[in-house]
Amino acid sequence: MRVPDKPVDESSSALHTPSLPQRQVLDQESFWKTIAIERKRAERSRNSFLLMILQKGSDLRTTSDAEIFTKIIFALATTTRETDVIGWYQVSSAVSVIFTELGLEPGAKSMIKTLTCRVNSALEEHLTESEVQRLRVSCYLFPEEWDRNGPEDASNAPLYPDLIRRDRARKFFSTVKRVIDVFGSLLLLILSGPLFCLAALAVKLTSRGPVFYRQQRIGQYGRRFAMLKFRSMYENSDSSTHREYVQQLIAGVAARHSGNGGGQGVYKLTRDSRVTPVGAFLRRTSLDELPQAINVIKGEMSLVGPRPPVEYEVERYELWHRRRLMEMKPGITGLWQVSGRNRLSFNEMVRLDLRYAKVCTPWLDLKILFQTPRAVIEGAH
Repeated sequence: MRVPDKPVDESSSALHTPSLPQRQVLDQESFWKTIAIERKRAERSRNSFLLMILQKGSDLRTTSDAEIFTKIIFALATTTRETDVIGWYQVSSAVSVIFTELGLEPGAKSMIKTLTCRVNSALEEHLTESEVQRLRVSCYLFPEEWDRNGPEDASNAPLYPDLIRRDRARKFFSTVKRVIDVFGSLLLLILSGPLFCLAALAVKLTSRGPVFYRQQRIGQYGRRFAMLKFRSMYENSDSSTHREYVQQLIAGVAARHSGNGGGQGVYKLTRDSRVTPVGAFLRRTSLDELPQAINVIKGEMSLVGPRPPVEYEVERYELWHRRRLMEMKPGITGLWQVSGRNRLSFNEMVRLDLRYAKVCTPWLDLKILFQTPRAVIEGAH
């Protein structure tokens, strides 16, 4: 069910006039909740929605804030459906509208253009030319397209105001987590210095190619970054084998492969001809991941969090799978790594990442960090 509409206080906002269409304008709290609900609705229905934010430029001083926003809301009310939702994205600063149930068919993009043109026409009818020119209008489609040509910043973050507010409310936790990340990464690099150098030397002497492997990964809010690892494969290896297995893993039809210890097997390619002998040892002991401490220091990753996926993995995600990247910054280790590691199915991994995002504390991070060496040792046998 949709969040009950909460009309803006008429006495304080002066938004309702006798000629204004009878449409309720949600306050900021209710509107942000509605965005979260629409995201979950889209995950179930596989329909998209469009978030359009209209913000008055700071240099627009021809009218009062109340008057200009009254005109904007009037224009929106005359050009939207009853199922669309109008409300404050930021109170007294930005008004927004959610165009719901747009579908996921290719026509959704053309629908965005149609809706934008319709709103612009309504704005031109009710606002002066100067007001329209200084009005900032931005559009965000959910679900976002995380393709190779997409943005490399957090430009889709406005679709997640509830998560951003949650992060601000967790300011103390975020600060402590960042301190743990920086000092923990520096300590890891210092203590593992000899191993780091030996691993780099072994990679360089046993196969042709660079010591470090830089791979584009997807971080929080769809940010792209180059994740560092010690190179464990032969140079210019084909990724089709891994791509095919990832597709099967996400679809839930991947076969378990027996590890060194046999047992029930793991969801992982254990016999990969692309991997060098040294690379196989580095992967088995997780030493290939040591350089990711540099990503953590740079702020691209955290010590604890969901694993950052490759682009072709995200292409196969169900909509609800994406939440693991929205909720938290990606990490070197995480709750699923110490709860079963590669013996868990993909859906089980995602659910553990989402559970961590809801209950994470500095103490949980420390617990996971202390449990990680044991999980690595057990996984290496």
